[in-house]
Amino acid sequence: MALSNNLTAILNLIAFLCSVPIIASGIWLAAQPDNECIHLIRWPVVLLGLLVLVVSLTGFVGAYWYKETLLAFYLCCMAILIALLLILLVFAFVVTRPDGSYDVPGRGDREFRIQGFSPWLRSHIVNSKNWGAIRACLAETDVCSRLTSRYLSADQFFAGHISPLQQSGCCKPPTACGYSYVNPTLWENPANPTADPDCYNWSNDQNQLCYNCSSCRAGLLGNLRKEWRKANTFLIVAAVVLIVVYVVGCCAFKNAQTEDLFARYKQGWA
Repeated sequence: MALSNNLTAILNLIAFLCSVPIIASGIWLAAQPDNECIHLIRWPVVLLGLLVLVVSLTGFVGAYWYKETLLAFYLCCMAILIALLLILLVFAFVVTRPDGSYDVPGRGDREFRIQGFSPWLRSHIVNSKNWGAIRACLAETDVCSRLTSRYLSADQFFAGHISPLQQSGCCKPPTACGYSYVNPTLWENPANPTADPDCYNWSNDQNQLCYNCSSCRAGLLGNLRKEWRKANTFLIVAAVVLIVVYVVGCCAFKNAQTEDLFARYKQGWA
């Protein structure tokens, strides 16, 4: 019985360590400038990681001191958390699968159209109800203003790898409009102002820029997709390890119960 309990305690320690990349991924996502303006998806991953941490500690205590009730509670709760993590991963993969990007002639970077993203992202993240608050929040960040200090010439700007939020239209007008570059957030004299409805929404007012543009919403979704795809890599690894730990833990718990029952049987026989 001691061997099974020690194994379960070690497995719970591994589960505890798995909570670290989950929490770290959630904190990284929450710390991104765009996610600071989107409260709906900012903290769920952090909360899930904290729950895994607490439950794994409960399992460790139950295994180390052989508290059968705590072990049963751990196995039940961990099964629920693993299921939630898998649901989150599948959901994130499905809603971020369409990337909404398109090639821009003569440019290495891609721009984005909001119609190319999943209906869920369009209806729940950048809908008309939410966009006013998100737009005001984005205008208060340094997402666009830091481009001016980073890129001092047009060649540097066009050769730089800029985030979808900055590239697609929040900080600059769509390329199709043919605006002339002055600096990263100052553009003049559009050559083709009818090419895109956003051409008329662009403003050189640094508090306006293209925050009213449809392409700005698309750029925000492009940023979210890119960030969630990165975070999913760590979450998938953590999920696989947790599943393996859980399955082995269930076997160890069952063996411990069998050993305990056998020990009681021998005492009764004696």
